[in-house]
Amino acid sequence: MMQQRWPDRLWVVRHGESSGNVARDAADLAGHTHIDIGGRDVDVPLSELGRRQSVALGHWFAAMPAEARPDVVLSSPYRRARQTAVLVQEAGRLPVDPRDFVLDERLREKEFGILDRLTRHGIAQHHPDQAEMRRILGKFYHRAPGGESWCDVILRLRSALDTVSLHHGGSRVLLVAHQVVVLCLRYLLEGLTEEEILAIDRDGDVANCGVTEYAFDAGRGHAGGLALRRYNFVAPLQAEGAKVTAEPDAPIGAR
Repeated sequence: MMQQRWPDRLWVVRHGESSGNVARDAADLAGHTHIDIGGRDVDVPLSELGRRQSVALGHWFAAMPAEARPDVVLSSPYRRARQTAVLVQEAGRLPVDPRDFVLDERLREKEFGILDRLTRHGIAQHHPDQAEMRRILGKFYHRAPGGESWCDVILRLRSALDTVSLHHGGSRVLLVAHQVVVLCLRYLLEGLTEEEILAIDRDGDVANCGVTEYAFDAGRGHAGGLALRRYNFVAPLQAEGAKVTAEPDAPIGAR
């Protein structure tokens, strides 16, 4: 019998609301050109609401039988993702020590290059050439100088999924990352086209602490595969009265 390559369950979760999400919203609403996050994007922490969202999601996992909860946690190394993972682990009583979390830089936020910290107004004002190039190429292929396109993110995620299938077959894996990463993982795991994944993106932003869940299906291909069970699931937050938020991680013009 062929050894199972994929996890039994895979939960892909966007981090809780961050102070950067709040700052981006405020800057865009005020018509500012720059987002004031006061430091590196990698160091941006969760907001207080983001912490409550993470705990609410943890309680959802805690309501599952112990043998059904995640037993492997992979996280982006960004502070907001790591904080989300720890809070979910604590509230969810997951059978994995935070010291055993796998911090994988391939799960990091999309790099925005020269567009980093700019609002849509800032991009139009300071880099109109990039705004026009993105209009022509589309977000899937456009790469700002020093940054990444969605294709670049997908390239590193192909490698990350190879690691998941190599080391975590048969496990129950929780993966905590960022909005574009969630969407690009859907593209890979479901074999979507550019048009299909961009249509999903146009339908709405991935919610903070929104859950995308896959289950192993032995009937998919010669070695089985992962089948989507739910996307952008926010019922755990709503059940505890934690406000559902879906602010983009980046200016709308740069995602």
